[in-house]
Amino acid sequence: MHRKLCPAETLYVAQRSRAVLSCTVHGDLDEKLLAAAFDAKVAEHPSLRSRIGLEGDTYALRPLDDADLPRLVVRPGGPTALMDEHNTPLPEGGPLVRAVLLRGENDHTVVLSVDHTITDGHSAIALYDAMWRTYAALADGATAAPQATAYDWPAPATDLLPPSAPEETERYVARRVERTQRFPITALPYEAAGTRRPAGEHKVAVQRVLLRPEETTALLRHSKATGVSVHGLVSAALLKAVRARLDGDGATALGCMSPVDLRSRVTPPLRREVMVPAVTSCLDVVDVARDTDPLELGRQITDNLHGSIERREFIHETRILAQVVRNPALLATSVIVTNMGRVPAPPAPRGLELTDVRLIPVRDNYYPQAGRGPVMGCVVSFDGRLAIELPYSTECFAHEQILGIRDSVHTALLEFAAHGEAAVAS
Repeated sequence: MHRKLCPAETLYVAQRSRAVLSCTVHGDLDEKLLAAAFDAKVAEHPSLRSRIGLEGDTYALRPLDDADLPRLVVRPGGPTALMDEHNTPLPEGGPLVRAVLLRGENDHTVVLSVDHTITDGHSAIALYDAMWRTYAALADGATAAPQATAYDWPAPATDLLPPSAPEETERYVARRVERTQRFPITALPYEAAGTRRPAGEHKVAVQRVLLRPEETTALLRHSKATGVSVHGLVSAALLKAVRARLDGDGATALGCMSPVDLRSRVTPPLRREVMVPAVTSCLDVVDVARDTDPLELGRQITDNLHGSIERREFIHETRILAQVVRNPALLATSVIVTNMGRVPAPPAPRGLELTDVRLIPVRDNYYPQAGRGPVMGCVVSFDGRLAIELPYSTECFAHEQILGIRDSVHTALLEFAAHGEAAVAS
């Protein structure tokens, strides 16, 4: 019994990539109820009761033995506990999800890590919400009866894409390959590559840009007034921050990889609760100079992304992933900007308060030997506060590099927000 992974899913296997959701919990958290709520979600989704193994020369999802099914893990909290969790990989060949309660004296942290092979940002957030809803129902007297569903794995999103002629995809690939040759993309150098990490330093670190609610509102106002999406504004800020740290004064070709959600673009459409990575990407190549106007850069990114979607290039982009192994330049980029949009925080069970909700994409395998690589920004607005998570490998980027980018992006977004405030004042 197995379900083979499609090429898009297989890409995550080598990266060991995870979606990590967390929040701080105030109140008397019931550990047994949380464990029961997690058990119920594991029973509901066959992907959460699976492992990855080889089936011939391809990877596949296989059932876990009952003894290996994931259970809630309880650990002591502390100043480094959340970052320790970010740096704890899922076991190779083991469960593809882990729920952890980091117990503190007054506040606790609940962390959910899900392998990107079986999830994207939307389904990971939906799973986290569902776990808290189940906790609330159990606290209100519902009886937990987690009956494991059959191993009827959801189909890969690539199997549900609209049809396209193979020759169209071949022409698309040829154009993509030609573009990589004519416009080689510059990425940020890995300043930490080849250096020795201090003893005890985490392999994966995260910096964060967090706007206040009023700043987020002003940014949204500026976005609406100018017709430039928030995604375009954030991408422009990141591209400008990277360009400022590259040599030369002229325009440089930079890549901006943006996600394209497939859930509403496949047949039948996929609900956000379906545990598959239903996302592909759009790679935009833009010329960026030190004096490039950030608003016009954001407009270019917005227009190019909309045009790519209208041309349905996401179909071909998904189908060429099998060729990335032979031509990795197809995925070369300067920044990767994921965007979940505005999302409500998980529902708080009675007597508890859930704050500081975060979604962070974490990779366990990086390649410092490449010498340079993309900066990743995960954009999500929980409860009206826009946040950009900047995860990075300390084997690749120096802390000062990402700290500088964080500060530059924060400043740029506040400048955009100031225009939104000024528009109201006038």
